[in-house]
Amino acid sequence: MGLTSNDLKTILVTGATGYIGCRLVPRLLEKGYRVRATSRSLKKLKSRLWANHPNVELCELDALNPESINTALKDCHTVYYLIHSMLPEHEDFIETDKKAAHYFSEACDHNNINHMVYLGGLGDKSEQLSPHLRSRAEVGQILRSGNTPVTTFRAAMVIGSGSASFEILRYLVDRLPVMLTPKWVHTPTQPISVRNVLHYLTEALYVSGVKGKTFDIGGPDVLTYKDIITTYAQEAGLRNKIIIPVPVFTPKLSSYWIHFVTPVHASIAQPLAEGLKNPTVCQDKAIQELIPQELLSCREAIGRAIERTRQHNVTSHWTDAGKIPPPEYVYPGDPEWSGGTIYQDIREIKLEGAFADVWKPIVKIGGETGWYYGNALWQLRGIMDLFFGGIGLRGGRRHPSELHPGDALDFWRVIDVEENKRLKLSAEMKVPGEAYLEFSLSQSDQDTVTLTQSARFVPLGLLGILYWYAVTPLHHFVFNGMLNGIAKASSLKIRQGPKLIEPGKK
Repeated sequence: MGLTSNDLKTILVTGATGYIGCRLVPRLLEKGYRVRATSRSLKKLKSRLWANHPNVELCELDALNPESINTALKDCHTVYYLIHSMLPEHEDFIETDKKAAHYFSEACDHNNINHMVYLGGLGDKSEQLSPHLRSRAEVGQILRSGNTPVTTFRAAMVIGSGSASFEILRYLVDRLPVMLTPKWVHTPTQPISVRNVLHYLTEALYVSGVKGKTFDIGGPDVLTYKDIITTYAQEAGLRNKIIIPVPVFTPKLSSYWIHFVTPVHASIAQPLAEGLKNPTVCQDKAIQELIPQELLSCREAIGRAIERTRQHNVTSHWTDAGKIPPPEYVYPGDPEWSGGTIYQDIREIKLEGAFADVWKPIVKIGGETGWYYGNALWQLRGIMDLFFGGIGLRGGRRHPSELHPGDALDFWRVIDVEENKRLKLSAEMKVPGEAYLEFSLSQSDQDTVTLTQSARFVPLGLLGILYWYAVTPLHHFVFNGMLNGIAKASSLKIRQGPKLIEPGKK
């Protein structure tokens, strides 16, 4: 027998703000379980729709800190291990993942955890696995080396709105009429809908016969990547793509091409591209008898993902992963932290109206809305960022009018957002330092709202200082233009400004 919803123990979900974890938590809550949702950022956890559910507990977790892990595991019965460090800030994600898995395995034994569920990757052991797929297998082995029974699900490409694999597919097919691809375009794979993955994960709690075992999970179709590209084009209403395999197109070159055309960074694209050379097909179907369900075809899964993307109904997104700097970094008060200098440009504009009227265009900034002024300059900055290895403006935004801490916003990351009060952003573009942008609202008098726009920059060495002075002449035009553009979008009368109120450095 497995765990029942009447069990008083708590279920721990690691990576609860990640792509799978964010969707898993509400499913467990719907079944009546108590959930301790963990992430590296408590702020991101608090922004999730399920954060205030009476049966959910939010907990900040550092998977590389044994003490933090033990605190999170206290009094838990079951653990979902959804930790993966394949992010730009982790140059050696393989060693990072192995270290985290060792710490977690030891902590689970120490805390007498009854059951662990791990989502890994498919890949035949007889093949020369890519570093990414080999790492997924090694993490599973490390977790199973302890005394805690581990149920492992191995999946290939997960298709769902917002998944990294789907976003790569979407951008490549949407944007390229002719696709030059590596020879792996003919590699067989067995994609699975995110809905089916989540069903397997939740049912593993109480279905007998799955505890401590490893299962391959996949949809009903075995396809080549060329087939998947063609299927997406058809479901999206696009013309069939001309696909030309190029033998010399290496995974590294593929990753740079993915980086240039899609929002996925090369550091993430490369391990994914390397894994495409390995056949990822289920070797057994035992799980289909133990946990029967209607498996969506690849076409059905792609169609649903396209529809949810078009409706801006994306529950979780691959960009949700990763740590965000705490909001106080926008106000670094320690000169030692800043290297002795913080450059800033603070401007304000006074508008006749209410907070909500001014807030509405602010929270829509970026993405399809643009930046209210000088969009050509922003596009040029994005192109420059691409060539220097950054993400450019392709990050976009998940929803046209909603923002939450941790959300990607073109080449910015949302640090903090307080409705009708302030929006804080941290730059993810390539700059020689740390750049922050904030929009804040305050009451001037009974019917006047002051919108303050603050740009702060912490330079990294002489190059950072030179960079700030190089872009400073543009601030007058771009920042004043943005404030005027926001005022125009709000349809409010300008009473004063925009004007510079605090230039220079401190």
